[in-house]
Formats: sequence, structure tokens, C-alpha cells
Amino acid sequence: MSSLVGRNLLAGPEPDVTENSGYTDPPPRMGFFTDTSVCIGCKACEVACKEWNAIPEDGLEFTGMSYDNTQGLGADTWRHVAFIEQNKPMGRAQAGVEHAGAAGGGPTDMRWLMASDVCKHCTHAACLDVCPTGSLFRTEFGTVVVQEDICNGCGYCIPACPYGVIDQRKGDGRAWKCTMCYDRLGGGLEPACAKACPTDSIQYGPLDELRERAALRVEQLHDLGVEDARLYGEDPDDGVGGDGAFFLLLDEPEVYGLPPDPVVTTRDLGSIWKHAGIAAAALFGGLAAVFTVHGRNGAGR
Repeated sequence: MSSLVGRNLLAGPEPDVTENSGYTDPPPRMGFFTDTSVCIGCKACEVACKEWNAIPEDGLEFTGMSYDNTQGLGADTWRHVAFIEQNKPMGRAQAGVEHAGAAGGGPTDMRWLMASDVCKHCTHAACLDVCPTGSLFRTEFGTVVVQEDICNGCGYCIPACPYGVIDQRKGDGRAWKCTMCYDRLGGGLEPACAKACPTDSIQYGPLDELRERAALRVEQLHDLGVEDARLYGEDPDDGVGGDGAFFLLLDEPEVYGLPPDPVVTTRDLGSIWKHAGIAAAALFGGLAAVFTVHGRNGAGR
């Protein structure tokens, strides 16, 4: 893998993340659009991700969380399919639309919201800002990848991620997360999870095209009476500059375990260093003044 480290722009319009990372004439920025309204919870994406990336086994224990045996994203789970059970009345149109993510035979039955979560490959990726070794870098496709052979296990990237995606592997210490199958992208292939998805819930392609497709899908669901359908992470003006992996949800983000208003955690880093520099200068100036006065008083004795 390339050792070129990506840099972020923490203000202004959505940047061309690949050009800002030093690439010349890069391909279009690629990403994921996950349409949870057609997810059937089969977990084919989880299995394909593990098989292709040789990720260690985990999650064979009963968690008590419905059919969800992996609980969340981590060092050994780069794709996680959540099962959210809701005893929530459904609208008449929703109850009749099978692909709207609802299970049950009537308008007041329990429904399952299923969603395949993944690293968001943020436009303003705080993990890139805090990595001291260059292990985390921005690829020519606009994705964010960890180079495990360079990672020193410092763990700075873990609290920096606003989504809690990055994790350290037990007995290893290094950081691991979704690479969007960087090795497959270089060969013109789609990521393993998208390839394995039987319903096209996970869609891969140029990010701009995916955003247009997603907007049309939301309109379609609204026309069918699924009024709760909304997009999450597609807005370039949000707190992370838009996500490279975004979602169509059927409820509030918090229901899916997603932060409602994610913010790049290093947004104030520049001002913090500035104020620290000013404070340090003032301190040294004060000390210099004290020593100067002390020296004069000592010389006059």
C-alpha cells in the first residue's frame, strides 16, 4: 500500500479529498450507499467481509440482542448488521410495503429495522489528523485505510473517531477497520460486502452518483407513504464534511446507534494549538521579565 498520508481541510466547502491528499488525476471518489429499507438481515456482508479480509472469528456467543451475534463494529467486525426490534405501529402504506424493512402481518405488529453499518470514510477524518505514524492514509479513491504494518498501537485514532468505528485487536494492539476492500478497488472490483449483498442494500460506486440515487430512493419511499425515510451522512455540510459511506434510515439515527450530529473531533485542534502557543509565549515573556528585574536588583546591591 501507498504510504501517502491524507490531510484534512477543517473548514469551507467539501474538498476534493484525493487531490488534497497529493494524488494527481485521481479517479472519482468512491463510496457506499446502504439502503436499510431493503436489508433482510442475512449477514452475507459480514461473512463476505470476514472471508475476503481474513478477519478473525468473533461473535459466536449469544448476546441477547435478537439475532445480532456481533453487537457492533470492532477490530474483528468491519461490517455489522444490526437488528432493531420495535413495537411500533406502522402506517397503512408501510405495512403493505415488504421492502420497507418491516416484519409482521398487520399495521400494529412488531417490526425489525435492519441495517448494515460500516466505517464512514469521513471527508474530514479525525483519525488521519491524530495518527503519528502515517499508518492511516487517504487512498486515491477517497477512502481511509489503516496500514497495520506501520501502526504502532498508540490508540489515538480510537477516541478521535466520532462514530466509534476503529478498534484495537486483543493480543495485537494495532488499529483495524474497514478498508472498503482497497485491494479489490485497485483491480476494478467492488467491495466484497456489496458483491455479496443479495438485495442491493449495499451499493458501491462514485459518491456523487450514489447521493443522487439515494435522494431519488427517499422520494420513492415518501410517495409510498414511508414518511420516516431519511438520509444520514450524505450532506457535505454536516459536522464531518459528509461521509464516504452513508445510509437511508427508517427512523432517527439514535435508534440505529448512530450519533445524530457527528462532528470531526479535531475541529478545534488548530485554535487549541494557537491558544497554547499564545499562553506559552506569555509565560516565557513573564519569566524573562522576572529574571531581568531580578538581575538588575542583584547587580545594584
